[in-house]
Amino acid sequence: MPWNSKIKLRGRQRSVSVWQAWRNWALALKEDTYALYLASRDPRVPVVAKLVVVLVVAYALSPIDLIPDFIPVLGYLDDMLLLPLGIALAVKLMPRDVWEDCKNHARAELASELPRNRTAAIVIATVWLSVFSFISWLAWSL
Repeated sequence: MPWNSKIKLRGRQRSVSVWQAWRNWALALKEDTYALYLASRDPRVPVVAKLVVVLVVAYALSPIDLIPDFIPVLGYLDDMLLLPLGIALAVKLMPRDVWEDCKNHARAELASELPRNRTAAIVIATVWLSVFSFISWLAWSL
């Protein structure tokens, strides 16, 4: 029996797998993060909200965590809690119409991503495999 969770989607419940729910959450987080970036550059956003955005982004990109990431489970727990809470606080501090504009702009930008080139990916993987094979051969020869 697969792991399922119920998600309320536009008034009706839909059963999705846990992995699909995590994927949806990660995609929404990516969209919100880009929308926050756009909001940080918008002159209609209050200075306090911009300050919260800067702090959230600085914490996300900082190599220093409250709890180091190498500690099992707890290491990523601070990132999983503090980042969404910081995003929610920044969104609450800015005007609703500005957030909706930034969110729509981010959704449009992310939807129009450049297509991925599989040929380039195969070439890059082949080069890395060749380099790894050559280094392994050198190490084995010595």
